[in-house]
Amino acid sequence: MSDSKLIVLDVKDLGIDFGGLTAVNDFCLQIYEKEIVGLIGPNGAGKTTVFNMLTKVYQPSRGQIFFCGEDTAKKTVVDMNKAGIARTFQNIRLFSKLSVLDNVMTGFHNSITYSPVSAVLRLPSFRAQEREFTKKAMELLSIFGLEDQAGQMAANLPYGAQRRLEIARAMATNPKLLLLDEPAAGMNPQETEELMDMIRLVRDHFGIAILLIEHDMKLVMGICERITVLNYGMLLAEGTPDEIQNNPAVVKAYLGE
Repeated sequence: MSDSKLIVLDVKDLGIDFGGLTAVNDFCLQIYEKEIVGLIGPNGAGKTTVFNMLTKVYQPSRGQIFFCGEDTAKKTVVDMNKAGIARTFQNIRLFSKLSVLDNVMTGFHNSITYSPVSAVLRLPSFRAQEREFTKKAMELLSIFGLEDQAGQMAANLPYGAQRRLEIARAMATNPKLLLLDEPAAGMNPQETEELMDMIRLVRDHFGIAILLIEHDMKLVMGICERITVLNYGMLLAEGTPDEIQNNPAVVKAYLGE
């Protein structure tokens, strides 16, 4: 990776224990600006646990996480989101009974400047910012091809559209790094192809870095510039898609040979 690119995420010797069980140990990772990186490994390898540590759902037992050059020790989930890390989940977590537009509007919570009193009384400061957020939300929905469904209930969207909405809502938080946890789960081949195009669009349009967990190797190999492999909570390999596909240790971990 070129020295001219800035490091967005720098993870050093990260580990976490649950009771007497070590779930992840000595995990290291660097992600540069505007880079798409894959995190793969067999089931139970510790991939989602890594995501939970990066977002501070879990506080690591050891190691360091630097985000945009800042040590994130003792930061909370809210702190990490405000700092610029957004996340989606393997199981879609939308506000199913809210409209598509309102789901995206919830993503602007970090940007609210009006007071609770202004919101209750619907003062001019509240109305002005709501108009601004509505405009931005519609712009996001347009980018993700959902503007025509803005008034629909989120639960009524097709599965692939719900995935797009979840990512649109994450982008409303204005992240510098987007974490995608198995975004292609449950998708058919056509939806997966569309997802690949959308991930590239997000990186290029918003100029952010993306780290994704995925079991669909066609997607991973087709979109990621670098790939990190976990096995039993340990770093097994890292490299380009070609290097990973031809790594005997990776092949053995997946095929058990």
